[in-house]
Amino acid sequence: MAHGDERDEETMAPTIAMQVIDLVRRSGLDRGAHVREQWVADSLEISRSPVRKALAYLAELGLVTREPNRGYFLNRAAGELAHVDLAAEVDAEEAAYFRIGDDHLTGRFGGEFTTAEVSRRYGLTTREAERVLGRMEREDLVRRRPGRGWAFQHALATPAAHDQSYRFRMIVEPAALLEPDFRVDAEKFALHRGQQEALLRGDALLLPRGELFRINAEFHEMVVGCAGNAYLLESVCRVNRVRRLIEYRHQTDRQRLVRQAEEHLALLDLLERGDREAAARFLHGHLDEVRARKTGLPGADS
Repeated sequence: MAHGDERDEETMAPTIAMQVIDLVRRSGLDRGAHVREQWVADSLEISRSPVRKALAYLAELGLVTREPNRGYFLNRAAGELAHVDLAAEVDAEEAAYFRIGDDHLTGRFGGEFTTAEVSRRYGLTTREAERVLGRMEREDLVRRRPGRGWAFQHALATPAAHDQSYRFRMIVEPAALLEPDFRVDAEKFALHRGQQEALLRGDALLLPRGELFRINAEFHEMVVGCAGNAYLLESVCRVNRVRRLIEYRHQTDRQRLVRQAEEHLALLDLLERGDREAAARFLHGHLDEVRARKTGLPGADS
């Protein structure tokens, strides 16, 4: 196999892993069941090589265990995998939400519009369209116009605008850690540590895109909130609301989410040790790396 093909298989591992999880769920397998490579390959109609990489990826997340000379065995029963994030299973409103966002970000849908237009364009009932637009309004993505109709709020539709949102966070979030009133909230740290550890145990693969965004955004908001400065916290919350849609489009990189969770845990460790200056430097670098990956734009020193 060519090296390029091997890299493609590595990139596809999370996608195929999700198909494996769906196969396990549909097959109703119990905890401890043997997940045979050939069975998966035959069921998904693909070769064994990408299946092998997908199972290794699931093992890294702790969803299966590899036993030498025997293969892979489930660590969770099928019923525990019921909230897997598969596009085929999202309901009409959820699908419409993402289609509206994608259409707006790619210039296919914009300007002023009515609920009836959304209903016709995306195959929704009037009530479904109202609920979708109500959700987008709560997330500061659209606003009601005086009288009748809707309009999109400013969205981070270009790499440059997305880049600016991260550069703003690179200024505000590390600075919040150095505020004189910064205090570690032990209860909140424990809650978010548990969430990040759950991502490492498999939730990075299983949770829906919206839930993954919420966990990530609330982690950063919690850390900034420990500074005790309401203005800093509100600014970060505002940026998170505005960037929500474009961030959803990046949540398919679930391998990166595992590394991100590891970095979040490292940040908590630094703060709990009282090394806030090191934590601020670490957070700045963490945000800059994510910024470069998601926008494709170089850093100031590049």
